[in-house]
Amino acid sequence: QDPTAAHYMFQDDPYLMPRNAATARLYALSMESGRNAAKYIIKEFPHYFDKILVEPNIPCLMPEICTPQIEGVNEEALKERVNLRMVKDSVDMFDQLLQAGTPVSLETTNSLLDLLCFYGDGESTQEKESEEKEGLEESEVNASEQETPKGQPQRGSRPSASRWRENNNAERIFKIMPERNSRSYCAMIRGMVKHGASAKAYDMYTELLNDRHKADVHTFNALITAVPFLKDRFMERWELIKMFLNHMVQQEVQPNVRTFNAVLKVLRRCGGVGRSMAVPVIKEMEALEIEPSLATYDHLLSIFYRTVGHTPSGIISEVLDDVERRSFAPQDPDDGMNFNLSTSHCCDLKDIKLAYRLNKAMEKGDNWKFLDMDRANSYWTRFFSLLCMMEQIDVVLRWYKEMNPSLFYPSPKNILDLLQALDAANHLEVIPSVWEDIKQLGFSKRRDLLEELLSLMSRDQHPEEVQLAFAKCAEDIKTVHEQSRRDQAPVEWTGSALGSVTVLFSRAGRTQDAWYVMMERFQQINRIPTDLVMDEFLSCAKQTNSPDEAIKLVKLAAALGLPSLQKLKSRTEKEFELSENQR
Repeated sequence: QDPTAAHYMFQDDPYLMPRNAATARLYALSMESGRNAAKYIIKEFPHYFDKILVEPNIPCLMPEICTPQIEGVNEEALKERVNLRMVKDSVDMFDQLLQAGTPVSLETTNSLLDLLCFYGDGESTQEKESEEKEGLEESEVNASEQETPKGQPQRGSRPSASRWRENNNAERIFKIMPERNSRSYCAMIRGMVKHGASAKAYDMYTELLNDRHKADVHTFNALITAVPFLKDRFMERWELIKMFLNHMVQQEVQPNVRTFNAVLKVLRRCGGVGRSMAVPVIKEMEALEIEPSLATYDHLLSIFYRTVGHTPSGIISEVLDDVERRSFAPQDPDDGMNFNLSTSHCCDLKDIKLAYRLNKAMEKGDNWKFLDMDRANSYWTRFFSLLCMMEQIDVVLRWYKEMNPSLFYPSPKNILDLLQALDAANHLEVIPSVWEDIKQLGFSKRRDLLEELLSLMSRDQHPEEVQLAFAKCAEDIKTVHEQSRRDQAPVEWTGSALGSVTVLFSRAGRTQDAWYVMMERFQQINRIPTDLVMDEFLSCAKQTNSPDEAIKLVKLAAALGLPSLQKLKSRTEKEFELSENQR
């Protein structure tokens, strides 16, 4: 893999090579938006794509047929519209069949219910490709559990704008069905849970039991995920979960990995109860010979490493022992979050060995495919921060060279971490190359980065070659502060930044540039140079044998009334050969 190459999705157009994570995300979303626009055009104007002139004709590469082929009002036409996911047309066709007195089979009606419950009574074009994550990342509370005070939203309540409307088409069709079976109830329950009507879903499950029907495993999984929205107390949530699990045993429903993932997902929101019950849940999975998915480990780590102040346990090591031995396949929508969460825990624990083990597990087999571009960038960002904190500088620089930009785009925090690592290892001569990367990433106007760069470069004296490179960086930073565009405000000077630039120019022997900053920029922002800045400029004047510049400095100190005037005056008289007029 070429470490200098961007992600493969951007290699079709070199002009659109992203510079940082923000532009990479923007370009990726733009490409996906273009695909969606193309699909929309094909769906809305199919008559423009009715001629297939390709030889050989490969059906999987051809546009899908999105228009009904069966005309008339009959059950076959209804089935076709359901298969094409035409929600409104399917409902209209069903109503026309009822008005004509034509009975609709139970299987076709259930298929229509599945469609309505999946899309929430809306058109399929409005359905998002990825469901919104439920708010399971709320902060941990104390072990003492109290009921929610009146007037405050219930713990884990769904957004007020629920997508499940009262008396919608799904409810209407369900009520008028002459016959209902388990599939009918299960479709309604899953649809209500998915679209925020958890209380209605629980009532529907009660009706299912009263009518002596049995739910399937997917329905139980949905009901378990709805537990936080049905009960407020932690113990009540666990009791409700146990009730659903007992019902599965009574109805002879075999749980799957998503059943246990749903249980663990709820336990993430159950404080101490969750920590006490998580391990028994994992033991039950092992007893049933159900292999965990990545989401299982993600929920488990979140339960035991919920807060930074929580006492570290050996759970993460045991999880990595299992993950290292396996190559995973997608089984749960939450698969893939495990790597990001684990790197976060490794950073909190400051354990570089665990991070290396996690990275080895991530690269095993096809595990890396669980990380999309955003997750991968987040993963590598945390991993690199931990490297800067814990590793030797040679190792850090090697990883930095191999990772940027092929694996991730460094964030401003990553650059700050790298600068701190260079400072700790006394490798400040690398700063000019880091500055070039900062410009390439588009961070050259970040004040925190500029201040840190200038502070590190101006703090100590370095060899001449390094000082010249630092002065070139200072010149670039000065240009960044002075240039202005219509769409961007210029970066404002600070006293410390001006002082650092002056010091860097002085140490490189660039007397005129240093004097320009002293006279023009300090007055512009109403700041006074520090004693260090004045001494460095005087040393520069001595190095270049410029007594006139030294005299101008003394006059400036006198005009500003600086306490260091006498010191500068005595140094000038001692270190320079002055004429009688200059004296």
